[in-house]
Amino acid sequence: MSVFRNIFGGKKEPAAPSAQESMQQLRETEDMLMKKQEFLEKKISGEIATAKKHGTANKRLALQALKRKKNYEKQLTHIDGVMNTIQFQRESLENAATNAEVLQVMGSAAKAMKSAHKGLEVDQVHDLMEDIAEQQEVANEIAEAISNPVGFRSDIDEDDLLKELEELEEEDLNKQLLNVGPTPVDSISAKLPAAPTEDLPAAAKRTAKKQEDDDLAELEAWANA
Repeated sequence: MSVFRNIFGGKKEPAAPSAQESMQQLRETEDMLMKKQEFLEKKISGEIATAKKHGTANKRLALQALKRKKNYEKQLTHIDGVMNTIQFQRESLENAATNAEVLQVMGSAAKAMKSAHKGLEVDQVHDLMEDIAEQQEVANEIAEAISNPVGFRSDIDEDDLLKELEELEEEDLNKQLLNVGPTPVDSISAKLPAAPTEDLPAAAKRTAKKQEDDDLAELEAWANA
């Protein structure tokens, strides 16, 4: 039968509703069942009040009220089960819609990544990175060359600079020694007689002559006595 329907253009099956449409229908059904639950709960409360009102005074009316209450409770239990099923189906549909949307986004991202990598090869990327590293090294060398002052350090010997520094320090030390006051040894030296400046033979002759003069003076004094 389906073959003839396809050949002669039979009635097409309606398109499946979208996830959003199905979730909307489930929400509307939930709202309708919740209103019916409220209606049945009010009915149950009313039948309980009727049964209490008649009590044992009118058992027939009281029992009829309790029977209606039981029927309402069965309907309410059935609605509770349907509500649970609808809620589970709605949550499953929401999760499915979310998963489908996530997969669609991931698929679009994969296509975009593939398009971005189109025409690129791993070897080309490695070559490009090597070129970048080489150019960076050249840039560093150029920067270092530019930072070194031209004409300096070419004709200056560091050993000569160290020698000059030592001479300056020695000169400064000599100046400090010259500015120091007399030491105790210098004070004692100042009290001693000055050293003879003449030659020793001349001094000896002068001493011998003085001794001779003294002897002659003493002899004359003894002769005249």
